[in-house]
Amino acid sequence: MKTLLFIYNPRAGKGRVRGKLAGILNAFTQAGQLVTAYPTQGPGDAARVARELGPKFDRIACSGGDGTLHEVVEGLMALPGSARPPIGYLPAGTTNDYARNLNLPRNMEDMATLAARGEPRPVDIGRLGEKYFIYVAAFGLFTDVAYNTPQEFKNAFGHLAYVLKGASELGNLKGYCLRVEHDGGALEGEYLYGMVSNTVSVGGVLGLPSDEVVLDDGLLELILVEKPKTVAQLNTVMLALAKQEYSRDSGVVGLHSSRFRITCGEAVPFTLDGEFGGEHTDTEIAAVNTPIRIVYGK
Repeated sequence: MKTLLFIYNPRAGKGRVRGKLAGILNAFTQAGQLVTAYPTQGPGDAARVARELGPKFDRIACSGGDGTLHEVVEGLMALPGSARPPIGYLPAGTTNDYARNLNLPRNMEDMATLAARGEPRPVDIGRLGEKYFIYVAAFGLFTDVAYNTPQEFKNAFGHLAYVLKGASELGNLKGYCLRVEHDGGALEGEYLYGMVSNTVSVGGVLGLPSDEVVLDDGLLELILVEKPKTVAQLNTVMLALAKQEYSRDSGVVGLHSSRFRITCGEAVPFTLDGEFGGEHTDTEIAAVNTPIRIVYGK
């Protein structure tokens, strides 16, 4: 019999997993898995458990928000490649950006069946300095919303919580004067927001067109939003974001590269998969071709 370690965050997304736990465990068992379930006890716990216990299991399934998946990947990346079991993901958070890449079922029991039986595929992992991220490293406007918005507010309003919290900050727009080097050259300018990602969606709304994103091509995607100087420029930026039509003339740049170097005269705070990722004046972000494998839907 195969063995499966189920790591879940009982507090994520209105405690969605708690009410579905019996059905999830039954689905794992029916899929031929001998299950060990572990409810996380706080920040960093999923990473620790994945690192310490992961090599003893044939597969890991995790449930919670993207932060839970981030921690599991972080824990596995501390292990040799041969010791990393494949991952099945049951999204149960507020926004669940990374799940949009995986074409997962809507029903939690069906997700559990897929996580236990589905075919894992390799995915690229991003690295910022010595830290890893599964789907996005971002800076600038709104990027602190995910880790500064109280959990109670997220649970009450869902994705709207991020929008409402972010909108309250619009009166104090801050830009960063950056140089961004990439495979094809370099960009310089003052930017409100930037993200290096490996996903079709960030915050439920922002990203490159899905047909341009491949999770295992060795490339990451960059979006930079210039700081508008006039209302007309702001409108142009908003239209470009809405249509996903990016160019220097629109004030929004989108491109692909295997690595980026971002330098700034002041410290720039980053988030990694929605969690605080430190402040940097000169940092390298790169795609890491790894044996991390995640189960997709059809």
